[in-house]
Amino acid sequence: MKTVIQRVKSASVTVDGQLISQIAKGLLVFAAVDKNDTHKEAESMAAKILKVKLWEDEQGVKWKKNVQDIDGEVLCVSQFTLLASTKKGNKPDFHKSATAVKGKELYDTFTSQVRTLYRDDRVKDGVFQATMDVGLVNDGPVGVDYLCEDEAVTIEIETNPPVMENPTGFNSEKPKDDDTFRGHVHKTFELPASLLE
Repeated sequence: MKTVIQRVKSASVTVDGQLISQIAKGLLVFAAVDKNDTHKEAESMAAKILKVKLWEDEQGVKWKKNVQDIDGEVLCVSQFTLLASTKKGNKPDFHKSATAVKGKELYDTFTSQVRTLYRDDRVKDGVFQATMDVGLVNDGPVGVDYLCEDEAVTIEIETNPPVMENPTGFNSEKPKDDDTFRGHVHKTFELPASLLE
């Protein structure tokens, strides 16, 4: 399962001009169900988004409180396009997405678990498979040195992130009788011609 969460001052979902859900300060959660997901991933994701620390504490220390700590609200929106792939050409490929039936089942499990782990009255939802208009006011991290004042807090979370297969090229096997990591590095240095004169 994959989510993109945004820290917001407010957010809303409208379908066919009708306001469906609205929240004040809290989290806007776009959620997509992978074809290989199970109830375990949906429940795990629900717990994760509620625990992510995106707010400052009373002393102004950043990234110390989660949405429950601030008594914030959560707005969940189904968004299968998060699983799009453009590896082959420019047209998005959605083969990683679950079928509509499975997607709805696990998305409902996800939202139900968010309500169970938090409070039903603090969790809102969109409409599965509807064309939704989502509005939001970002809650940017004012005063953080490495971000602009008005930059939004947007974080991607995956229950099964892609595995990086030995990007270093080192032999990752360790000898059984030794904790030392062994590997070989080969690098060619070319000196400028001016140094060789």
